[in-house]
Amino acid sequence: MRRYSVIIPVYNRPDEVDELLDSLTRQTLKTFEVLIIEDGSANDCKAVVDRYADQLDIQYFFKENGGQGFARNYGFERAKGDYFVVFDSDCLIPANYFEVVEEFLNKHQLDAYGGPDKDHPSFTNMQKAISYSMTSLFTTGGIRGRKKSLGTFHPRSFNMGISREVFQSTGGYIITRMGEDIEFSIRIISRGFKVGLVPDAIVFHKRRTSLAQFFKQLHFFGRARINVQRFFKDEIKLVHTFPVLFLIGFFLNFVLLGVFPKVFIWTTALILLYFTLIFVDATIRNKSISIGVLSVATSFTQLSAYGIGFLKEGFARLKELAK
Repeated sequence: MRRYSVIIPVYNRPDEVDELLDSLTRQTLKTFEVLIIEDGSANDCKAVVDRYADQLDIQYFFKENGGQGFARNYGFERAKGDYFVVFDSDCLIPANYFEVVEEFLNKHQLDAYGGPDKDHPSFTNMQKAISYSMTSLFTTGGIRGRKKSLGTFHPRSFNMGISREVFQSTGGYIITRMGEDIEFSIRIISRGFKVGLVPDAIVFHKRRTSLAQFFKQLHFFGRARINVQRFFKDEIKLVHTFPVLFLIGFFLNFVLLGVFPKVFIWTTALILLYFTLIFVDATIRNKSISIGVLSVATSFTQLSAYGIGFLKEGFARLKELAK
């Protein structure tokens, strides 16, 4: 049976760590240790961690702030397990998580894996709507852990496991933020390691609580995709440009109003159809009309924010190359 090392980087989130650790105490498979890496927080979680000392095999480390990628490396270097599992601090872990992973790895040899993220029943309607837009085939192509998705599956650091051999070969993360997990996954795959999705290794991933916060996050994600391209020039796929195409098309549509009014009617109808499909799909999946309505707003926010961030960082990158 494998021994797992859970690596959790933390920055000023003691309350979230409390909820995460509480979920880990309920695991049906107990063969894991937990390493909390406090990344230079002003509001640390040591007191929270101490409360779980008699319930979990847990260690607490404090380091100067360097970003989540290097905080995870710090944990990898001190981990004792055969498999290193990375969670974000804002996740809740279902009780059967390690049991599911162990059973899957016994049947399918993987050097690294990722799992899906979903919303928890306790989440607000806004968080559920954001979760929908982050995982929907209509907005992301299903790249965040759907069995059927567009393109190669790349594990993400909110729910990711790697063997000790993967860390020893790669040295871990080489950038600390802004697409660090995407770069890491691509590098793992490029070295010939076998990577796959464990579809039932679900985590409940908390989302932002407002559209403004969500816009800021997705703007950063758009920039991150360009940042990854610095290391892997062929890793911008068609699915990654969809938000930019949507953004350009959306605003170009209003230009058509004054020039080609008949074309404007058809393009507007297509846009309305697209968001109607999102509304219907989100309503059915969540069994809630209000979440369906909010999902239209979060999907528009996601596409526009990602597209703006993508374009902003892309132009900055072109200026660098032109020098």
